[in-house]
Amino acid sequence: MIDIKSQTKAEIEAFLLSKGEQKFRAGQIYEWLWKKGAKSFDDMSNLSKTMRTALAENFTLQIPTIDTKLVSSDKTIKIAFKLSDDSLIEGVIIPSTDRSTACISSQVGCALKCSFCATGTLGYKRNLTAAEIYDQTFMLNQLSIETFGYGLSNIVMMGMGEPLQNYKNVMEAIANITSSDGMGMSPQRLTLSTAGLAPQIKQLADDGFKCNLAVSLHSADEAARSKLMMINTAHTLDSLREAISYFSKKTGSRVTMEYLILNDINDSVEDAQKLAIFCRAFPSKINIIEYNQTDNSPFKTTSPDRLKKFVSFLESKNMIVNIRASKGKDIDAACGQLVNKRK
Repeated sequence: MIDIKSQTKAEIEAFLLSKGEQKFRAGQIYEWLWKKGAKSFDDMSNLSKTMRTALAENFTLQIPTIDTKLVSSDKTIKIAFKLSDDSLIEGVIIPSTDRSTACISSQVGCALKCSFCATGTLGYKRNLTAAEIYDQTFMLNQLSIETFGYGLSNIVMMGMGEPLQNYKNVMEAIANITSSDGMGMSPQRLTLSTAGLAPQIKQLADDGFKCNLAVSLHSADEAARSKLMMINTAHTLDSLREAISYFSKKTGSRVTMEYLILNDINDSVEDAQKLAIFCRAFPSKINIIEYNQTDNSPFKTTSPDRLKKFVSFLESKNMIVNIRASKGKDIDAACGQLVNKRK
């Protein structure tokens, strides 16, 4: 049977008409699916029992379940979601005083195998469906409301997987998250993070992408980035720079450069100079990310002194720099850590 969440409202209307039902019921069903978060057809209390039975006989309603929930001393929440095929994905809620940000996944595992990322050790299993991406976001929003008293203020597609390798489903999920028929979130509250697939970055621009774009750069040195990120051999810094410039010019938006700073790897003043030169081609801001060390990792968190010198150089070039402190260190909050332990 077909997952009903893969159906458009028009397709649900057509099904209802084939059963002799009024098509306006499709709007009620759609609301249960996307706004109310129904977990079964029996939840749809304003539909007749006959209609609910017909839906159950013709469709499935596959909702992720919470396999593991961990809460950090800093209140960060890490969730391992179990999907209908028993695959596991991760989602994180990072709270602050009056807001919370969710980090969500787009794939089961990841094919890119970035050397610093725990998800890469899992390998690639499959793409998430648009509904699976949406459902984890919806569930994290509900959990934020229940735990902190307010819903998500921001969403970052920075969890397991490379979003631009699952382009169609990610775009469909974003459309539902930002739709008034779904979660109704402003596109400006959602950020898609990519390891740097140059053709797809251009496609985002051509498709009129309304959300924020972040690029996981991590080094502006060709050889160093290739060691950290295999993708750099296929999408070089030159091609990435050109794609980001194209995106920025076509959308008029400022791109965020994500920079995971690693001790004695990419944290010298010379590295900062190369980063500043790379970012000359387009409006940008730089997020310096503190490394959340994983088991058996060869990488170390940079020293406070090296971090200070790195940031000071960038700021001397009038660049916008934010330092993102690592959260959830005591609950395996780095991407892929929890699922690795649940395998």
